[in-house]
Amino acid sequence: MEHLIELKDVYKIYPMGDQEVHALDGVSLAVDPGEFVAIVGQSGSGKSTAMNIIGCLDVPTAGTYRLGGTDVSTMDDDRQAEIRNKMLGFIFQQYNLIPKLTVLENVELPLLYAGVPAEERRRRALESLDRVGLADKGRNLPSQLSGGQQQRVSIARALAGRPSVILADEPTGALDSRTGREVLEFLQKLNGEGDTVVLITHDNSIAVKAKRIVRLQDGRVIYDGDAADPRAVVQAGEVGA
Repeated sequence: MEHLIELKDVYKIYPMGDQEVHALDGVSLAVDPGEFVAIVGQSGSGKSTAMNIIGCLDVPTAGTYRLGGTDVSTMDDDRQAEIRNKMLGFIFQQYNLIPKLTVLENVELPLLYAGVPAEERRRRALESLDRVGLADKGRNLPSQLSGGQQQRVSIARALAGRPSVILADEPTGALDSRTGREVLEFLQKLNGEGDTVVLITHDNSIAVKAKRIVRLQDGRVIYDGDAADPRAVVQAGEVGA
Protein backbone atom coordinates (compact mmCIF):
# COMPACT_ATOMS: atom_id res chain seq x y z
CA MET A 1 0.00 0.00 0.00
CA GLU A 2 1.26 3.46 -0.89
CA HIS A 3 1.85 5.80 2.04
CA LEU A 4 -0.41 8.86 2.21
CA ILE A 5 2.37 11.00 3.72
CA GLU A 6 6.04 10.14 3.25
CA LEU A 7 9.00 12.25 4.35
CA LYS A 8 12.38 10.83 3.39
CA ASP A 9 15.57 12.23 4.93
CA VAL A 10 14.06 15.73 5.13
CA TYR A 11 16.21 18.68 6.20
CA LYS A 12 15.09 22.25 6.79
CA ILE A 13 18.06 24.55 7.29
CA TYR A 14 17.89 28.25 8.11
CA PRO A 15 20.92 30.57 7.94
CA MET A 16 21.46 32.39 11.26
CA GLY A 17 24.29 34.87 10.89
CA ASP A 18 27.35 32.84 9.98
CA GLN A 19 25.77 29.63 11.30
CA GLU A 20 23.04 27.26 10.17
CA VAL A 21 20.05 26.11 12.20
CA HIS A 22 18.79 22.62 11.36
CA ALA A 23 15.08 22.90 12.19
CA LEU A 24 14.68 19.42 10.69
CA ASP A 25 17.76 17.24 10.62
CA GLY A 26 17.15 14.19 8.43
CA VAL A 27 13.54 13.36 9.35
CA SER A 28 11.93 10.29 7.80
CA LEU A 29 8.37 9.24 8.58
CA ALA A 30 5.34 7.79 6.83
CA VAL A 31 1.62 7.99 7.57
CA ASP A 32 -0.88 5.58 6.04
CA PRO A 33 -4.56 6.25 5.26
CA GLY A 34 -6.77 5.98 8.37
CA GLU A 35 -4.02 6.61 10.92
CA PHE A 36 -4.24 9.02 13.88
CA VAL A 37 -0.70 10.29 14.49
CA ALA A 38 0.50 12.91 16.97
CA ILE A 39 3.74 14.75 16.17
CA VAL A 40 5.05 15.88 19.54
CA GLY A 41 7.91 18.00 20.80
CA GLN A 42 8.84 20.95 22.95
CA SER A 43 9.52 24.44 21.57
CA GLY A 44 12.42 24.25 19.12
CA SER A 45 12.00 20.52 18.47
CA GLY A 46 11.03 21.01 14.81
CA LYS A 47 7.36 20.01 15.10
CA SER A 48 6.06 23.31 13.66
CA THR A 49 8.51 23.06 10.76
CA ALA A 50 7.36 19.49 10.16
CA MET A 51 3.74 20.68 10.15
CA ASN A 52 4.53 23.43 7.63
CA ILE A 53 6.17 20.94 5.29
CA ILE A 54 3.43 18.30 5.68
CA GLY A 55 0.85 21.06 5.15
CA CYS A 56 2.54 22.26 1.93
CA LEU A 57 3.20 25.65 3.53
CA ASP A 58 6.96 25.25 3.13
CA VAL A 59 9.42 23.06 1.22
CA PRO A 60 12.42 21.07 2.50
CA THR A 61 15.97 22.31 2.04
CA ALA A 62 16.85 18.71 1.17
CA GLY A 63 15.09 15.36 1.08
CA THR A 64 11.70 14.47 -0.41
CA TYR A 65 8.09 14.76 0.67
CA ARG A 66 5.43 12.77 -1.12
CA LEU A 67 1.73 13.41 -0.47
CA GLY A 68 -0.65 10.86 -1.94
CA GLY A 69 2.21 9.52 -4.04
CA THR A 70 3.05 12.95 -5.54
CA ASP A 71 6.43 14.57 -4.85
CA VAL A 72 5.50 18.01 -3.50
CA SER A 73 8.95 18.91 -2.14
CA THR A 74 10.00 20.98 -5.17
CA MET A 75 6.65 22.45 -6.22
CA ASP A 76 6.16 26.19 -6.65
CA ASP A 77 3.72 28.14 -4.46
CA ASP A 78 0.78 27.92 -6.87
CA ARG A 79 1.03 24.16 -7.32
CA GLN A 80 1.44 23.69 -3.57
CA ALA A 81 -1.68 25.80 -2.95
CA GLU A 82 -3.61 23.60 -5.37
CA ILE A 83 -2.50 20.41 -3.61
CA ARG A 84 -3.23 22.01 -0.22
CA ASN A 85 -6.80 22.86 -1.26
CA LYS A 86 -7.46 19.37 -2.62
CA MET A 87 -5.83 17.13 -0.04
CA LEU A 88 -5.45 18.92 3.30
CA GLY A 89 -7.93 20.17 5.88
CA PHE A 90 -6.47 22.49 8.53
CA ILE A 91 -7.60 22.96 12.13
CA PHE A 92 -5.74 25.73 13.97
CA GLN A 93 -5.38 26.75 17.62
CA GLN A 94 -7.06 30.07 16.85
CA TYR A 95 -10.19 29.14 14.95
CA ASN A 96 -9.55 31.65 12.12
CA LEU A 97 -13.26 32.21 11.56
CA ILE A 98 -14.34 35.43 9.84
CA PRO A 99 -16.50 37.35 12.35
CA LYS A 100 -18.84 38.99 9.81
CA LEU A 101 -19.71 35.73 8.05
CA THR A 102 -22.26 33.24 9.35
CA VAL A 103 -21.16 29.80 10.48
CA LEU A 104 -22.42 28.32 7.20
CA GLU A 105 -20.56 30.94 5.13
CA ASN A 106 -17.35 30.29 7.07
CA VAL A 107 -17.58 26.57 6.30
CA GLU A 108 -18.35 27.30 2.63
CA LEU A 109 -15.45 29.73 2.14
CA PRO A 110 -12.66 27.26 1.16
CA LEU A 111 -15.09 25.62 -1.27
CA LEU A 112 -15.76 29.03 -2.85
CA TYR A 113 -12.00 29.49 -3.37
CA ALA A 114 -11.83 25.98 -4.83
CA GLY A 115 -14.48 26.89 -7.42
CA VAL A 116 -17.18 24.51 -6.11
CA PRO A 117 -20.63 25.54 -7.46
CA ALA A 118 -22.96 27.32 -5.00
CA GLU A 119 -25.49 24.51 -4.56
CA GLU A 120 -22.77 21.90 -3.98
CA ARG A 121 -20.96 24.28 -1.58
CA ARG A 122 -24.06 24.68 0.54
CA ARG A 123 -24.83 20.95 0.55
CA ARG A 124 -21.31 20.00 1.60
CA ALA A 125 -21.14 22.76 4.25
CA LEU A 126 -24.45 21.65 5.80
CA GLU A 127 -23.31 18.01 5.71
CA SER A 128 -20.06 18.94 7.51
CA LEU A 129 -21.88 21.00 10.14
CA ASP A 130 -24.17 18.03 10.74
CA ARG A 131 -21.12 15.80 11.28
CA VAL A 132 -19.87 18.10 14.06
CA GLY A 133 -23.31 18.44 15.65
CA LEU A 134 -23.90 22.07 14.63
CA ALA A 135 -26.47 21.71 11.85
CA ASP A 136 -28.77 24.14 13.71
CA LYS A 137 -26.10 26.88 14.02
CA GLY A 138 -25.58 27.70 10.33
CA ARG A 139 -27.18 31.16 10.56
CA ASN A 140 -25.29 32.16 13.71
CA LEU A 141 -22.24 34.40 13.76
CA PRO A 142 -19.04 32.98 15.34
CA SER A 143 -19.37 35.43 18.26
CA GLN A 144 -22.66 33.74 19.22
CA LEU A 145 -20.92 30.40 19.79
CA SER A 146 -18.77 29.05 22.63
CA GLY A 147 -15.05 28.40 22.07
CA GLY A 148 -15.66 24.67 21.70
CA GLN A 149 -18.42 25.27 19.16
CA GLN A 150 -16.18 27.65 17.18
CA GLN A 151 -13.47 24.99 17.07
CA ARG A 152 -16.05 22.48 15.81
CA VAL A 153 -16.98 24.98 13.06
CA SER A 154 -13.31 25.06 12.06
CA ILE A 155 -13.35 21.24 11.98
CA ALA A 156 -16.46 21.36 9.77
CA ARG A 157 -14.67 23.82 7.47
CA ALA A 158 -11.73 21.39 7.21
CA LEU A 159 -14.08 18.46 6.49
CA ALA A 160 -16.10 20.27 3.82
CA GLY A 161 -13.20 20.03 1.37
CA ARG A 162 -13.18 16.22 1.80
CA PRO A 163 -9.45 16.21 2.52
CA SER A 164 -7.19 13.18 2.48
CA VAL A 165 -5.55 14.43 5.70
CA ILE A 166 -6.87 16.48 8.63
CA LEU A 167 -3.92 18.48 9.99
CA ALA A 168 -4.64 19.79 13.51
CA ASP A 169 -2.15 22.31 14.94
CA GLU A 170 -2.52 22.57 18.75
CA PRO A 171 -6.33 22.37 18.27
CA THR A 172 -7.09 22.57 22.01
CA GLY A 173 -4.62 25.37 22.84
CA ALA A 174 -7.29 28.08 23.17
CA LEU A 175 -9.80 25.90 25.05
CA ASP A 176 -10.38 24.98 28.69
CA SER A 177 -9.52 21.40 29.62
CA ARG A 178 -13.10 20.03 29.47
CA THR A 179 -13.81 21.57 26.06
CA GLY A 180 -10.38 20.50 24.86
CA ARG A 181 -11.21 16.91 25.79
CA GLU A 182 -14.44 17.14 23.79
CA VAL A 183 -12.55 18.34 20.70
CA LEU A 184 -10.01 15.51 21.04
CA GLU A 185 -12.83 12.97 21.43
CA PHE A 186 -14.33 14.39 18.26
CA LEU A 187 -11.04 13.94 16.38
CA GLN A 188 -10.95 10.35 17.65
CA LYS A 189 -14.51 9.88 16.35
CA LEU A 190 -13.54 11.22 12.91
CA ASN A 191 -10.58 8.85 12.84
CA GLY A 192 -12.91 6.00 13.83
CA GLU A 193 -15.00 6.89 10.77
CA GLY A 194 -11.94 6.53 8.54
CA ASP A 195 -10.42 10.02 8.45
CA THR A 196 -6.62 10.37 8.58
CA VAL A 197 -5.63 12.77 11.38
CA VAL A 198 -2.19 14.30 12.05
CA LEU A 199 -2.11 16.22 15.32
CA ILE A 200 0.71 18.66 16.23
CA THR A 201 1.17 19.31 19.96
CA HIS A 202 3.69 19.94 22.74
CA ASP A 203 1.43 18.30 25.35
CA ASN A 204 1.86 14.61 26.22
CA SER A 205 -1.65 14.38 27.70
CA ILE A 206 -3.05 15.39 24.31
CA ALA A 207 -0.63 13.30 22.25
CA VAL A 208 -1.64 10.05 23.95
CA LYS A 209 -5.18 10.45 22.54
CA ALA A 210 -3.68 9.53 19.15
CA LYS A 211 -2.88 5.93 18.24
CA ARG A 212 0.73 6.63 17.28
CA ILE A 213 3.25 9.21 18.49
CA VAL A 214 6.19 10.65 16.55
CA ARG A 215 8.38 12.57 18.99
CA LEU A 216 10.86 15.16 17.74
CA GLN A 217 13.83 16.60 19.57
CA ASP A 218 16.41 18.96 18.03
CA GLY A 219 14.95 18.34 14.57
CA ARG A 220 15.23 14.54 14.76
CA VAL A 221 12.77 11.71 15.37
CA ILE A 222 13.57 10.15 18.77
CA TYR A 223 10.46 7.97 19.01
CA ASP A 224 7.95 6.65 16.49
CA GLY A 225 5.50 4.06 17.68
CA ASP A 226 2.47 3.11 19.76
CA ALA A 227 1.01 5.99 21.81
CA ALA A 228 0.39 3.52 24.67
CA ASP A 229 4.10 2.68 25.03
CA PRO A 230 5.63 4.51 28.05
CA ARG A 231 8.58 5.54 25.85
CA ALA A 232 6.17 7.61 23.75
CA VAL A 233 5.93 10.28 26.44
CA VAL A 234 9.57 10.46 27.51
CA GLN A 235 10.53 14.08 28.13
CA ALA A 236 13.28 15.91 26.25
CA GLY A 237 16.54 15.31 28.09
CA GLU A 238 15.44 11.92 29.45
CA VAL A 239 16.33 9.93 26.34
CA GLY A 240 18.55 7.03 27.33
CA ALA A 241 18.04 7.76 31.05
